[in-house]
Amino acid sequence: MSAVLRHADESDLPAITALYSTEVVGGTATFETTPPGLDEMMQRFIAVQRHGLPWLVAEVDGLFAGYAYASPFRPRPAYRYGVEVSIYVEADARRRGVGRALLEALIVRTRDRGLRHLIGAISDSDTSEASIALHRALGFSDAGVYRQVGWKSGRWLDVTLMQLDLDPDGAPPASPGLDLTGGLA
Repeated sequence: MSAVLRHADESDLPAITALYSTEVVGGTATFETTPPGLDEMMQRFIAVQRHGLPWLVAEVDGLFAGYAYASPFRPRPAYRYGVEVSIYVEADARRRGVGRALLEALIVRTRDRGLRHLIGAISDSDTSEASIALHRALGFSDAGVYRQVGWKSGRWLDVTLMQLDLDPDGAPPASPGLDLTGGLA
């Protein structure tokens, strides 16, 4: 099995919304508790595109298997070289290389845009060992843990922070970074 990756488009939003809604209602990968509708997901999709950041879809055997995107890490100008990565994989496609393929592609596309940091905020540290291991395998390092910061599914949840530094030597930026007012600077 190998995942085929492509840029997401508006026709993918129903499948993206359905997968995310499943995680909102029954999972802990997000701290949202009310599933956003298609219109809200469209607005999120447009916001990522406006920043010139990747939003990718994975397909396996022609079927939607998951999605991933990068979004600005924080809104302040000094953070304009960092993005947060988000990955969601259909239950039947997990542990089959889909998440890895999506994360590898996000790393490449982020590096190609001259950005420096990728941040992973992995919720429910107790049950997210596979996600944490994947991030470590692709070069992310532990950056800290927010302990018992979210209440969902009848329990307190941690968030493990991981970071990939695309320029560990700390050279000055080669690009102006993200324009946090709307697009790529």
